[in-house]
Amino acid sequence: MVPFFAQCASRHLPPWKEPTMDKKTLILTQVIMTFMMAVTMSGIMSLIALGPTALWLSEWPKAALIAWPFAFVLGAIAFPVASRMANLIIRR
Repeated sequence: MVPFFAQCASRHLPPWKEPTMDKKTLILTQVIMTFMMAVTMSGIMSLIALGPTALWLSEWPKAALIAWPFAFVLGAIAFPVASRMANLIIRR
């Protein structure tokens, strides 16, 4: 049995035939991805600012909840721009 990632890497489709995500999957992926990024980045940055203290642990969830909507909106704007830039670099 061939691993999934090997199957994906082995097929070389032209750009116009590459599979695309349906809108529901794309939005859910964006929600999950931006949540993970907001939690991770707010945790790291607040840890650097406050140090590993009880205050850090109490402030981290608040910072993550504030960061998440911003990450979602900015991700929705940045993803198409980054995708176009990547395609230009690769020359698709």
